[in-house]
Amino acid sequence: MKSREYYLDLLKQNVKNPKMIAHCMASEAVLRALARHCGANEDLWGITGLLHDIDVEKTEGDSSRHGPLGAEMLKNEDVPQESLDAIVMHNEKASGKPRETIFQHALAAGETVTGLIFAVALVYPDKKISSVKVKSVTKRMKEKIFAASVKRENIMECESLGLELDNFIKLSLEALSPIETELGF
Repeated sequence: MKSREYYLDLLKQNVKNPKMIAHCMASEAVLRALARHCGANEDLWGITGLLHDIDVEKTEGDSSRHGPLGAEMLKNEDVPQESLDAIVMHNEKASGKPRETIFQHALAAGETVTGLIFAVALVYPDKKISSVKVKSVTKRMKEKIFAASVKRENIMECESLGLELDNFIKLSLEALSPIETELGF
C-alpha cells in the first residue's frame, strides 16, 4: 500500500464535495478504531474507510455501480484485494450478496454510523461531535424519521464485530472527536 497522503490526494482528485470528503475521513477514523478493537491491520482498514466512496461522484447516485466502480478505480493503486472486496460489499445493492467477513461488516457499520453521528451533532447547540453523548445517538437510532437515509441495519452489523451498539457508538465518538475540526465541526 501507498501512503495515507497519497490516498487522500487520490480521493480529493475524484471527490470534490467537502462533506463527502469529511465523511470519508470520518470513516477512516472509525475504521482505524475498529481495527484496533478487532486486532486487525489499522492502516489497511483505515485506508479502506478513506477510499470506500471514491466513486460516489462518478456513479452519480447509481447504486448498481457504486462500490464496484470504486474497486475498479483502485485496482492499479496498490490497494489489497480484501480492501477492494470490502469497498464493493459496503454497498449491498451493487454486490447482490451478503457481507461475509469481519472487515466487510466493519466497513458497512463504520461508514454508516458516521452519518448518524454527524446528524446528531448538528442538532446539538454547539454542533460539536465532542459534545455528543452515546445516549443521544442510541435514542436517535430508534427514531426512524431522524436521519432517515441512515441504514440502521448496517450500523447493527457492529454486533458481528463483538460490539454492542452502545460500545460501538462510544468507540466511534472517541475516534471522531479528536478530528472534528478537520471534519468541519
